[in-house]
Amino acid sequence: MERAERADRILDAAGELLLAWGYRRVTIDEIARRANVGKGTVYLHWKTKDSLFLAVMLKAQFRMLQRQLARLRADPLEVLPSRMMSRHFLEFQAEPVLRAVYTDDGDILGRLHETAQKEFAELIVQGDRNLRHHLEVLREHGLLRDDTDVQHQQYALLATSTGFFLSEALLADRAPDSAEVRAEILAHTIRSALEVPAGALPHTGSDPVSGPGPDAAAARMRAAAAAAAPEIIAIYKQFAALCAQEMRRQIRD
Repeated sequence: MERAERADRILDAAGELLLAWGYRRVTIDEIARRANVGKGTVYLHWKTKDSLFLAVMLKAQFRMLQRQLARLRADPLEVLPSRMMSRHFLEFQAEPVLRAVYTDDGDILGRLHETAQKEFAELIVQGDRNLRHHLEVLREHGLLRDDTDVQHQQYALLATSTGFFLSEALLADRAPDSAEVRAEILAHTIRSALEVPAGALPHTGSDPVSGPGPDAAAARMRAAAAAAAPEIIAIYKQFAALCAQEMRRQIRD
C-alpha cells in the first residue's frame, strides 16, 4: 500500500508540474521535490521521464473511464452518444491533462504527444473498436438511426466532438455563456444527427408503459437503454482494465 500511495503522490506531482511548466522544462529532480521523495525513488517506479508522464496521461484517462462506468451503472440513458460526449466535454474542462491531450497542446506536451501515439497505439485502436461496438449495440436496440453506415456515424460523432473540444481554444472569445451550455449544444447536435427520437421508438410487448404520449415514449427509451447497458458497460469495463494494465507496464519491474 505504501508503494502504491507513493507512486500516486509522484504521479500527482508530475501532473501538476506538467501543466505548470510543460514537458520540456520539468525535471525528475523537481518532481521528486514536489512529491517529497528522493530522485532515486522516482526511478524505482518508472524507468524514464517518458514512462512517468505516459502514466500521468493514462491515470487521467482511467479516472474518466471510472466516472463513465459509474454513470452507466447509475442511469442506462448514459449509453446515448449525446449524453456520453457531453459528459466527456465537461470532463475535458475539468481534467487539464486530458484537455492538453485532446487539443494536442504543444506548449504542455512537447514531444510527449507523439510518444504517446506510438506507445498507446494498441489502446487507440481498441478505443476505436469499442466506440464502433457501442454504436452497433445501440443500433440493435433501436436507439441509433440505421439509415447510414455505422462507420460513417462513428466518424460523424468523433468529428463533431473533436470540433467542440478544439473550439474551446480556437473560438474562446465567441463561446456561449458556460461550459454546461456548450455541452448541451454538443448533446443537441449529436442527438439530432444520430439518435432515434423517443417518440419514434417502436412498441414492444415488454414496454413498461404502452400507448402514445411523452411518458410512454420516455419509458420505451429507458427500457431500450437498460437492455443495451450491460453489454456497453462490459465494453468500457474491459477497456478500463486495459488502461490499468498499460499503467502497470510503464512501471519499473
